[in-house]
Amino acid sequence: MPNRRFATGEVVMGRWPGSVLYYEVQITSYNDLTHLYTVQYKDGTELELRESDIRSVSSFKPRKSNSSSSSPSRRSGSRSRSRSPGRSAKGKRRSSSQSRESRDEKKKTVRETNLTLLKLNENNTSRYNGEPDSTERNDTSYKILQKVESELEIGHVLDKHTLHPRRQKKKEEIFLEERVFETVKTTEKVTTETKELEFGGRIGAFCMIFFLPATAFYLLLMCKQEDPSVMNFPPLPAFDSLWETRVFGVFLLWFFLQALFSLLPVGKVVEGMPLLNGRRLQYRINGFYAFVLTAAAVGNSLYFEIELHYLYDHFLQFAVSAAIFSLLLSLYLYARSLKAPKEELSPGGNSGNFVYDLFIGRELNPRIGNFDLKYFCEMRPGLIGWVVINLAMLLAEMKVQNHNVPSLSMILVNSFQLLYVVDALWNEEAILTTRDITHDGFGFMLAFGDLVWIPFVYSLQAFYLVNHPTEISWPIASAIIILNISGYYIFRGANSQKNAFRRNPNDPKLAHLKCIPTAAGKSLLVTGWWGLVRHPNYLGDIMMALAWSLSCGFNHILPYFYVIYFTCLLIHREACDEHQCKKKYGLAWERYCQRVPYRIFPYIY
Repeated sequence: MPNRRFATGEVVMGRWPGSVLYYEVQITSYNDLTHLYTVQYKDGTELELRESDIRSVSSFKPRKSNSSSSSPSRRSGSRSRSRSPGRSAKGKRRSSSQSRESRDEKKKTVRETNLTLLKLNENNTSRYNGEPDSTERNDTSYKILQKVESELEIGHVLDKHTLHPRRQKKKEEIFLEERVFETVKTTEKVTTETKELEFGGRIGAFCMIFFLPATAFYLLLMCKQEDPSVMNFPPLPAFDSLWETRVFGVFLLWFFLQALFSLLPVGKVVEGMPLLNGRRLQYRINGFYAFVLTAAAVGNSLYFEIELHYLYDHFLQFAVSAAIFSLLLSLYLYARSLKAPKEELSPGGNSGNFVYDLFIGRELNPRIGNFDLKYFCEMRPGLIGWVVINLAMLLAEMKVQNHNVPSLSMILVNSFQLLYVVDALWNEEAILTTRDITHDGFGFMLAFGDLVWIPFVYSLQAFYLVNHPTEISWPIASAIIILNISGYYIFRGANSQKNAFRRNPNDPKLAHLKCIPTAAGKSLLVTGWWGLVRHPNYLGDIMMALAWSLSCGFNHILPYFYVIYFTCLLIHREACDEHQCKKKYGLAWERYCQRVPYRIFPYIY
C-alpha cells in the first residue's frame, strides 16, 4: 500500500479538475481503498483528488525574471537607453493593445471550445422525439468549462498558480479543448464505503424491515373493524385470511403485465442524469400509455362482468403477497449487487453491513438488459395499482352500503388521487431528477414502498370509506376542492420550474428567474416558486394530502394517518437534503438560505 504524502488537516494546493489551476485547499480525509484525498476549498466545496493533483504550498514560489542582468533599472521595469520608446523588449514587455489581443484570443478560444462541447454533449432525446436541442446545467464538461472560462478572464491567476513554464501558455490555450475532453473521460468517481448511516444505522434498518409491514397490516386491519379507533387493537387474523396461492398468482400476473407494457416500443427515449462515471442511462417514457392500456383492460373486465369486488374481499391477502414479493426482490437485488462494479453502487447503501445494505439498497440502477428494475417499480405496478384499488373500493362501497351512486367523499378521494397519479405518469420524465433515482439504491425500502406502501397504504382513505361512510356538505366539499387544487398548482408549478431549469437553464422562458452560482457548476434558484420556500413542491404535496384526509370527515383519526406520516417523511427528507446541499455547495448554500429562510411552510418552518 503506498504511503500518504499529506496529512489530514494539512493546507495544500489542489488542482481544480479539468484545468491547470491550483487553489489553496485543506485535506479533510483520505480513503485507503481508492487512495483519494477529500479536500475542501475556501468556498466550502468538497472534491476528491488524486495525490498527483496535490502539491505542497512551498512548491509555489514567486516567479523570477528570466533576465540575467542585475541592473536595478531593468529589475524595476524602466526603459533601456538602447531602445526607442516605441519598441517593446523581446519576450519581456507587451503593449496594451497586444495584451488586449491576447485576452481576446483567450476568450475566443474558450467560446469556441464551449460551443463545440455543448453541441457534443446535448441531450440525445432529440434524435428520438424531434425535440429542440437542449443542454443540462449538470453536465460535467459544462462545469469544467464554466470554471476554466472564469479563470482565463483573470490572467494573473494563471501565472500565479500554474506549475508549467511560462513558454507553454500558448500551447495550453491551443489544446484547451483536448484537455477538457480528456478530463471528462478520466475524472471518474468511485463510490466509496458509506460512512453516514440513516434511519438509526444498522439497528434502525433491522427494525424498519419489520416495522413497515407491521404498520401497513395494522392500518388495513383497523379499517376492517366497526370501531377503527387507534387504541382498539384488532385481533390477529387466521392464516387463511393472510395467504392464498391464487391471490399471489394474480399479483404476479399484474406485475408482469405492467412489465410487458413498459417494454412496448412506444413513447420517447430520454437520458437520465449523469452517473458518477459520467455515463447516462436511457429510459423509455411510456407510463401514460401503460395507464391507458390498463384502463382499457379494466374497462373490458367490467363490461364482461368480472367484478373488482374480488380485490376488496382479498385485500389483506394481496398486501401480504406484495410484501413477500418485495422481500424476495430485495434479496435478489442484494445478491446481484455483490457482482456489480463499484461505480454502479449507491453512495448511501454501501456500508458493508448486510441488513443495512439490504434495506437501503446497494446497487443504484439494477438492470436486466435495458429493463431498469428500480425505475419500473417506482412508476408502474404500485402507482397504477393504486388507481385500480381505489376504483375497486368505490364499487365495493356501492355494494356494501346498497347505494346506486358512490358517496361524495368517495368521489372526492378517487378524483384527487386519480389526478395525482395521472400527473405523475404524464410528467414521468421528471422523476429522473429525483433523489430516488439519482441517489438512493434499490433495496427493501424502495421495493416495499413501491409495491406495498403506495398501493395499499395510500389507498387507505378509500378502503376506510367502504365500511365507514361519511357525509359532507357541498360548502365543505368546495373548500376541500380549493385546497387540493391550490396544492396541486404549487406542486406542479414548482416541479415543472425545477425540471425545466435543470434541463436547460438558458431557456428564454426562465430568463426572469434569478439564481446563485455555485462552485460545483450548478445554480440555485432564488426567485419564482423556489424563492418562496426551499421546498415548495413539498408544501404542495402536504396540502393535497390534507385534502384527501379531510374528505373522510372528522369521526376518526385513521384516515389522517397519511398526511401525518407524509409530513414527517418530507421533513426528514428535507433535513437530509439540507445536509447534502450544505456539504456540496458550501458558502453558496448559506447565501441561498439567507435569501430563502423558510424550508417548507412560509413564515412557520
